Amino acid sequence: MLLLLQQDLSPALDQLTNLGVAGFMGVMWLWERRTSRQREEQIDEAHARIMADRVQLDQLIDVVRTNAQAMTELSAVQKQLMDEIRKERP
Repeated sequence: MLLLLQQDLSPALDQLTNLGVAGFMGVMWLWERRTSRQREEQIDEAHARIMADRVQLDQLIDVVRTNAQAMTELSAVQKQLMDEIRKERP
């Protein structure tokens, strides 16, 4: 079993050892750049979602503000009507 594993890994190990230190550093640099690019893409996607959420949140805040203003005005009208009704009663 160990012999089969060694045979499977042998070509990859030979290629890795042929690279030398400079080649290994180059592979590590390429791997780091790839992972950095992926991370930057994730950050860009997250930023786009946050900005979209911000627009939706601003719209929600406007709706709540408008509703609160409407409720305040309705309450004022109801109070005024109740005052008028009380004045008309003997």
